[in-house]
Amino acid sequence: MQERMFYTEGNVSSYYGEGEKDIWKAYVRRGMNSEKGQMKLRLLDWGCTVERCRRLQEELRRLDSLILRCADATRVPAGGALAVDRHGFARMVTEAIRSHPNITIIDGEVTDIPEGEVLVATGPLTSDAFAETLLKLLGRENTTLSFFDAAAPLVSFESVDMESAYFASRYDKGTPDYINCPMEKDEYLAFWKALTEAREAPVHGFEDGQVFEGCMPVEVMARRGEDTLRYGPLKPRGLKDPKTGWEPYAVVQLRKDNAQGSIYNLVGFQTHLRWPEQKRVFTMIPALKDAQFLRYGVMHRNTYLDSPRLLDRYYRLRKQPRIAFAGQMTGVEGYVESCASGFLAGVELARRLKGQAPLNFPQETAIGALSLYVSNESVGVFQPMNINFGIIPPLDHRVKGKRNKNAELSARSLQMIDQMREEVLS
Repeated sequence: MQERMFYTEGNVSSYYGEGEKDIWKAYVRRGMNSEKGQMKLRLLDWGCTVERCRRLQEELRRLDSLILRCADATRVPAGGALAVDRHGFARMVTEAIRSHPNITIIDGEVTDIPEGEVLVATGPLTSDAFAETLLKLLGRENTTLSFFDAAAPLVSFESVDMESAYFASRYDKGTPDYINCPMEKDEYLAFWKALTEAREAPVHGFEDGQVFEGCMPVEVMARRGEDTLRYGPLKPRGLKDPKTGWEPYAVVQLRKDNAQGSIYNLVGFQTHLRWPEQKRVFTMIPALKDAQFLRYGVMHRNTYLDSPRLLDRYYRLRKQPRIAFAGQMTGVEGYVESCASGFLAGVELARRLKGQAPLNFPQETAIGALSLYVSNESVGVFQPMNINFGIIPPLDHRVKGKRNKNAELSARSLQMIDQMREEVLS
């Protein structure tokens, strides 16, 4: 999610549609202009992302996206979120590509952009050699930017102390797919203090201190205040402990990472701590006191383009339309968003090779809204963007209730997608 820095009654209007402005202004007027209040606003914002992402997923499903087809086939329980068995998913996608009669796979590193029509999808870990090629192509005044993505640790299910944990979904909605690890106040405060003082991994030459707000390391979040985590990933609201009937002081949630349910990740625990520090601090969580860490949290560089100055709505270079980009390096943030950018860029390339005019996905669709935001030259300091209602035009009529409004927005976009489907797939 894009960093909003500090919310005011004025800047709320620049990020949210008409139907949401009043809600957010009300939060601001109620004393949210504080460190704690601002964190609440960010988390309310993040909570809306799942619903918006579902809408984007459905658009891609209706357009027969290979990635969504494979994701659905390898899905694992995760409440309302779309989570996959990563090994099964990767295997299915790879097999589909390698077996396609019109695709030839050439293994090896690409360091130069070839002649002809090109779609660049090198991902957030673009190699130094190819990044240098891009700099030469784009001009150094349009440099690619770097920030850190952070990955959460993985633990084995059998090592979780289920006597100290319980399965539950927030407010008992959906299926109880998450393992909840409760903490009493003294346990939480000890954990929080240790987390704020823990040693981070060394910074390498290609790294700097910038952190993308949407994947903020848990230790950075902790340093923002004693209660910041309790309003964030450790929020206990709606997660009553069945043993006591009460909400704990704080809750660490674990989510399945594979279909077998043998691996779980620590939700919201992206981190740049040294690995021994991760084991020392995270095992202070009572249910994880004997946890077996299958992967420690890591942080890595993510390279993306200054897309508003470089790309058009089809993710093509404005100055050289034969070269297009796809995926996270275009400045879309999130797995499904990356898939959507690749889908649109692929459709446009296929049509161009067949001598057909490009298809314009309307801004009312999630696919179109993302491409139009990324290519919007009026955007000043560009940061990666998730799909959100703020970049989608409001309805032309008033609808009572946020849920009803969102339902109508979704129905409008899907109707447009259904009307485009035949032409997209032709």
